[in-house]
Amino acid sequence: MNFIEGGVCAAQGFRAAGIHVGVKTHASWKKDVALIVSDTDCAAAAVFTRNVVKAAPIHVDLAHLAGGHARAIIANSGNANACAPQGEENAERMCAAAAAAVGCRPEEVLVSSTGVIGQTLNVQVIEEGVPALYGQLARSAAGSDAAAHAIMTTDTVKKEAAVETVIGGKTVRIGGIAKGSGMIHPNMGTMLCFLTTDCAISPAMIKSALLETVQVSFNRISVDGDTSTNDSCIVLANGLAGNPEITEKNGDYAAFAEALKHLCTALAKKMAADGEGAKHLITCTVTGAKDEEQAETIAKSVISSTLTKAAVFGADANWGRVLCAMGYSGAEFDPQRVDVSFASAAGEVAVCAAGRGLSFDEEQAKAVLTEHDVEIRIAMGEGGAGCTCWGCDITYDYIKINGDYRT
Repeated sequence: MNFIEGGVCAAQGFRAAGIHVGVKTHASWKKDVALIVSDTDCAAAAVFTRNVVKAAPIHVDLAHLAGGHARAIIANSGNANACAPQGEENAERMCAAAAAAVGCRPEEVLVSSTGVIGQTLNVQVIEEGVPALYGQLARSAAGSDAAAHAIMTTDTVKKEAAVETVIGGKTVRIGGIAKGSGMIHPNMGTMLCFLTTDCAISPAMIKSALLETVQVSFNRISVDGDTSTNDSCIVLANGLAGNPEITEKNGDYAAFAEALKHLCTALAKKMAADGEGAKHLITCTVTGAKDEEQAETIAKSVISSTLTKAAVFGADANWGRVLCAMGYSGAEFDPQRVDVSFASAAGEVAVCAAGRGLSFDEEQAKAVLTEHDVEIRIAMGEGGAGCTCWGCDITYDYIKINGDYRT
């Protein structure tokens, strides 16, 4: 399996585009509507937020996905269309406009939105812009790039990746774009992710692979502990690679699921690294746990800890905050077995052994924590299981960004 260029256009038979139609009205904002289209019908699946308050597009998508098939995705940024007047009606109007351009039924279109909650979506500018949007569709990396930029809100960089592998003797490609910088604490943030593949796979198997993948990728990141109303991860599979259709959990299924996990993990890490105002990507790796559930619970607690995030921002090797976050995680463990160290490209410094502090060089620790990518390594001493989760530090800029996000 290799990472390749092309994003959502890497797989055969997919085109994408992104343009500005006027949902975003600030002069500095650019593209705000994206369209992804397959040449043929696709097996489709999605995972959505567990937030009880769900945006209108999610309710529409749940209905459109009832048959396990779709042809296109339309998405806007600048307005979440959540808790907004005429929410479902406007989401359906977006689907209808895209369907008219593509030449399919509105039920074959999936829809997503991201941005401010509670404000009426200017759906008219989207409807008026769809013909131009459709006209910009491209099968190239440029098409994926435009779509990736069109779904960004407070993101500072686009999130895009693609992988290539061999399944059933055929080259299979999977590509994706994502957005997410703040309101990220997925339970599947304002997180959106659109995945495309030319793999031949049944709706039941693509749904199973997506559920497995989300659990070990997007559900293992956190920026600020807020689970969005709009979190959506959608995958389309058009089968144009020509491999024997995957209809059961066999070796081909395992190969596809592994490639999908690699892709989504890469996108998840891009989201964590681009947390609002963030200066550091924080990786927490737990080893020696009694089982994966214990390891994941602890790792997620550490990367979600506000005090730990603040310590990393200040390059302060305050390891007590790590143990504290472990302690309130809800996982049962023996603190007197725990070892902790901080690591980065500048080296590694052990700060805790058997639950007790170690003497260490503060300047060395500061050098380690000053690097952009910082790892917190935790050894539990209780078994052979492990887990890795990703987060970011919290900075003054996070407050600035969110203090006036709406106005």
